[in-house]
Amino acid sequence: MTEHTNLEAETAWFRECAARKTITGLEARNISAQYVTTRQEALSVLLDSIPPTAVVARGDSLTLDQIGILSALHERGQNTLIDPFGIDDKGRWLAGTDEGHQMKRESFLSDVFLTGTNALTTDGKLVNVDGVGGRVAAMIFGPNKVIVVAGVNKIVKDVDSALKRIHEFAAPMNAKRHLLRHHATQLADLPCLKSGTCVDCHHDWRICHFTVIIDGVRLPERGRIHVVLVGEDLGL
Repeated sequence: MTEHTNLEAETAWFRECAARKTITGLEARNISAQYVTTRQEALSVLLDSIPPTAVVARGDSLTLDQIGILSALHERGQNTLIDPFGIDDKGRWLAGTDEGHQMKRESFLSDVFLTGTNALTTDGKLVNVDGVGGRVAAMIFGPNKVIVVAGVNKIVKDVDSALKRIHEFAAPMNAKRHLLRHHATQLADLPCLKSGTCVDCHHDWRICHFTVIIDGVRLPERGRIHVVLVGEDLGL
């Protein structure tokens, strides 16, 4: 008897269709891309893409944590890792410390920069909003290679839809995540944490200071940014 309520096959097909269309858009902008169906496949792709001697840095990304790439690289023990978002021996989240800020600066000289993205459009634009700017700055310039990992839930129709997604969902959720998971108490009275959506505030600790749209790269840098699209819901 056919199971009519299990839509896994249809969902997988729909997600891959969206990913393939987005890959076409990315490649037209000199951004290389590929599709994998699971986070386990994504982890394998990342490990294969990172040379043993490479200096690897990361941007703040829940997707990277869900895939487990930092743990896998630590276990492999062949790379120098720059992780401004790690936890030190005292249990402190490094992102808000002087040490963490120095690591963010060092990230610009890394061989490989790993990050997620807040959204990407079906015609191949990467749309991100940052609080400090280190993540988006490194995506644009500095590291020799940038690998962006994104679940298919990050794919949207256009830039307007991307910004709507970021301001109405990703930004408040990320602020809440940092408050709850990293004890970033300075974020506690952000207006978005009271309303559940962005209100274009002028709070000193807002996490939405820098909006960057990567519209493609020049021919000499073709492939410097590589996007791995994963057929799962990942990140925020």
